[in-house]
Amino acid sequence: MSDRRIVMISGSFEYDSEESLVLLRDYLHVNAPLKAELIVFDSETADVTLAPIDEADAVVLFTRRLETQGLELERFQHYCAQGRPLVALRTASHAFQHWLDLDEQILGGHYDGHFGSGLETDVRHAEGVQHIILDEVERFPAYGSLYRNTPLASDTTALLRGRAGEQDEPVAWTCERAGRVFTTSLGHQRDFWELDFLRLLENALRWACDMEPAESRDGSSYKDGNDHKTAR
Repeated sequence: MSDRRIVMISGSFEYDSEESLVLLRDYLHVNAPLKAELIVFDSETADVTLAPIDEADAVVLFTRRLETQGLELERFQHYCAQGRPLVALRTASHAFQHWLDLDEQILGGHYDGHFGSGLETDVRHAEGVQHIILDEVERFPAYGSLYRNTPLASDTTALLRGRAGEQDEPVAWTCERAGRVFTTSLGHQRDFWELDFLRLLENALRWACDMEPAESRDGSSYKDGNDHKTAR
């Protein structure tokens, strides 16, 4: 089978989404039959076409309050209405200022701000949950402020929970109303240097595209373009 085509949409400037998605793209090109291209917004008001998603096998969304509307927003809404694969990262819960209902309608989330910054989040499997997305994903630290996500919609499946101080929240879940959607509220710049986080996203894309799971792999073999070994 030919490589699946992934389109990544970048526009979350606080989290340097373009640089982070390049890291993810390079990881996927080494470890999975997934070839990714980026659509990059350089401001919330940038006039950028989303036409590449029309032919995509999956979309990775990492934007924050883009002012996109009209034809291009309708294009993205149509993509979602068709039930096509979507992986949503961090600020994607409020990805488009003119479609804030994306979180509730498509992701099954309930974004309500975040707790204070400065605490490392301990990320672990949700109790009693087994899912292909969690294959070879071990407990790992995350570095952004913990999002308030509860209550998730009743038709979601929480996969990971995060604890920061006394606060505990779901941080990754699936929703399959029309198609396969994976959401994580993780996505700080340092998260993309955690091998378990990259594996989580790879597994999520494989699941969303209904692909075979990854063969057991030694993550120490992955290196980015700077020959930097991704390691815990």
